[in-house]
Amino acid sequence: MTDEELRTEVRAWLAANWKNDLPARADQWTVGPEQRAWLAKVVEARWAVNRWPSEWCGRDLSDAQAKIIEREFAAVKAPGAGQDRTHLYAITALTFGTDVMKAALLKGMLTGEINMCLLYSEPGAGSDLAGIRTRATRDGEEFVVNGQKVWTSGAATADYGMLIARTDWDVPKHNGISFFFLSMKQPGVEVRPLRQVTDESHFNEVFITDARVSADFLLGGLNNGWRVLQTALAYERSVMGDGARGPRRAGDGAANDLVALAREAGKLDDPVLRQDLAKVLSYRRLNALNNARAKADLAQGTSSSIMSLGKLAMSRILHEEARLRTALLGAGSLLDGEAFPRADDANFLTLNAYFTSIGGGTDQIQRNIIGERVLSLPKEPEIDRTIPFRDVRAG
Repeated sequence: MTDEELRTEVRAWLAANWKNDLPARADQWTVGPEQRAWLAKVVEARWAVNRWPSEWCGRDLSDAQAKIIEREFAAVKAPGAGQDRTHLYAITALTFGTDVMKAALLKGMLTGEINMCLLYSEPGAGSDLAGIRTRATRDGEEFVVNGQKVWTSGAATADYGMLIARTDWDVPKHNGISFFFLSMKQPGVEVRPLRQVTDESHFNEVFITDARVSADFLLGGLNNGWRVLQTALAYERSVMGDGARGPRRAGDGAANDLVALAREAGKLDDPVLRQDLAKVLSYRRLNALNNARAKADLAQGTSSSIMSLGKLAMSRILHEEARLRTALLGAGSLLDGEAFPRADDANFLTLNAYFTSIGGGTDQIQRNIIGERVLSLPKEPEIDRTIPFRDVRAG
């Protein structure tokens, strides 16, 4: 099919099917029935993951032709295309999952029928994920899982979680980890919400007691979970580097456009604030170019360390934008609540910026990765890297 034939086909399909009447999603963790119905149409028509094999809902298209489809969807503001670039869970499943697991979960993840979460961090292993102590013990064709996870976004509504667990205690810490898709809707999985400074509860603690997972839901092979995790983290950092949450109350154009907000506040002519505004906008443009470079690396099958640069940059951009919003509002930023949406947005975004500084690997971890893998600086010493994990001291 030529590019023009493909463009004509997707435009005709959108004209016949897209009504531009989907309600807004209630939250970022679940997909409503209207969205699910639309995504099911997109998946059925094979517009969702066009680079993937036809066996798994794709069209075997080149990246260039897949982008044609994504641009046509974007032109009419239709969601659903390009999930082979953005759907962290589905990409990980396709890359490392067994055929049994892919047949059971892939389509449901793409349509939003199956909600997912990340079961990585633990109370004693946040920044050092290789230090996890949640264990998965083989029992025939299943593994029995025991342990605790924390800071798990969306766990309360998740059907499955991408879980890292220790399966071998007699090898160095990076070598004894396996990667699973664990069912969250089973006995032995308890989710407790954590209240955030923004008065939300997106994060959770997850307690796992004798939960079970089939060997068919092991990704990448036994004790090869660290490799799977690095690829999954690269995609997660790619998503976080692309963007983050915007204002939660003032949904008009000025709320999202910093130039319009400066004009509304009567401070667009302030030379200092104009310089700060230009810096933020320049950072955003530079970060978009960096992320395009990193995604090109990922498309070649590499786990790009450049993703860490984008993720760190977005964290800094969000803090700087929040500071700029506060400066534009002046004393008015001390107000709060629904009656003062601009101030409420500034305060919310100031607090929420810390989420990107911590989630997906802290800013400090990203700096370590950039220093070691991008700038080729010496690694920090790890005295426990080469000893059996059961001999590692834990506080």
